[in-house]
Amino acid sequence: MSSLFLLCLSAAAVFAQAPQAVPLTIDQKLAALDAATKAAQSAGDNAWMLVSSALVLMMTGPGLALFYGGLVRRKNVLGTMMQSFILMAVVTVLWALFGYSIAFGEGSPYFGDLRYVFLEGVGSAPNADYAGTIPQATFMVYQLMFAIITPALISGAFAERMKFSAMLLFTVLWTTIVYFPMAHMVWGKGGLLNAFLGGRIPCLDFAGGTVVHITSGVSALVCAIYMGKREGYPHEAMKPHSMVLSFIGACMLWVGWFGFNAGSALGASGLATSAFIATHFAAAAATIGWVVAEWIGHGKPSVLGGISGAVAGLVAITPASGFVKPFPAFAIGLAAGVLCYLMVTKVKARFGYDDTLDAFGVHGAGGTLGAILTGIFATSAINDGLKDAAGKVQPLGLVDGNGQQVINQLIGTGISWAIAIVGSLVILKVVDMTVGLRVDKDQETVGLDLSMHGEEGYNLDS
Repeated sequence: MSSLFLLCLSAAAVFAQAPQAVPLTIDQKLAALDAATKAAQSAGDNAWMLVSSALVLMMTGPGLALFYGGLVRRKNVLGTMMQSFILMAVVTVLWALFGYSIAFGEGSPYFGDLRYVFLEGVGSAPNADYAGTIPQATFMVYQLMFAIITPALISGAFAERMKFSAMLLFTVLWTTIVYFPMAHMVWGKGGLLNAFLGGRIPCLDFAGGTVVHITSGVSALVCAIYMGKREGYPHEAMKPHSMVLSFIGACMLWVGWFGFNAGSALGASGLATSAFIATHFAAAAATIGWVVAEWIGHGKPSVLGGISGAVAGLVAITPASGFVKPFPAFAIGLAAGVLCYLMVTKVKARFGYDDTLDAFGVHGAGGTLGAILTGIFATSAINDGLKDAAGKVQPLGLVDGNGQQVINQLIGTGISWAIAIVGSLVILKVVDMTVGLRVDKDQETVGLDLSMHGEEGYNLDS
């Protein structure tokens, strides 16, 4: 008993000497709560942006690969799909070497400096100029997915007739000369058209109407005209070999576009929800617009018309998705469905150019329409500006129906058209003089699958 008594006394003495926890003050509790809230927000935003990055990559492969692959003839399906697939590798290398730095480094109004060459300094710390709650590495990889799909869209115009080597060289030069500088002008700090970060001509482009769709669509038109028509076009029937593949690809594009547009909010926020809704409404309206127009014009609503209309609506809402309410989004989509239908069925036939998969009729025309209508329908009720590093909103000064903003949108659209036309013409000439652009007549007759890759997507003898 005495031993037990002594043990209890010793324990009591030790306990008495142990430091007692000091209660936190109100300020300390608030600081701890604020830190926990910011950590949770950062984790949630980062998770959403990684998912969005994967969704945008899915738009190229398998989305665009299936969509384009199903629209060409059987002898060209592998060659067409390979064009989308190889760009996932080629553009990634360019982006890591210097592309991200040209697009998002600080520099002139036209291109960034080389501070991020080889991704130097791009790590887990946020870059508050672009996205203050996620690692800069996440922002970098998200923007990479946009750089991948943009030149892939152009391939729809020269499908079935460009050499694989020419496509690779064209893409390397086009991405470097046209896309990277255009991305800096619209989204980079100090870029000429950046509406938030010191641009001289504030042009609203939430997710890539000018940067992605106008540049790719207009360049597609230049490629189609420069290269000339496919052998037998338009006298021979050149129907899609598999509408099933294209249908699946279009559905993937629709789903992936939520990462494209809602992801451009750069966080899991109410703005992301608004862009998500606008994107879906526009796609639905454009589908109806194209199908009804085709039903009236041709007597039957086609599956190809339905999926083309959906893509047209998704294209047109891209620049506006983070600035407009749901029903203006519906109006933009409906207008895009009808306009792009007319571009594909009437305007192309009138001028006679061979835009194989209608990259210009959908992306060039839809992107132009969307960029202009953004100036009409953008409202501060949806997006009033950009948060600075302290979390305070720096107002954009947006006024509903602002005539000046429409002028800015027209200027931004015109600059995008000019850069795409001039850049593409120069690049096509360089490629033509070096490796040559077109396959020869025999190779075109056999098909790109065998002549360029030595493989068959389908056994043509079966």
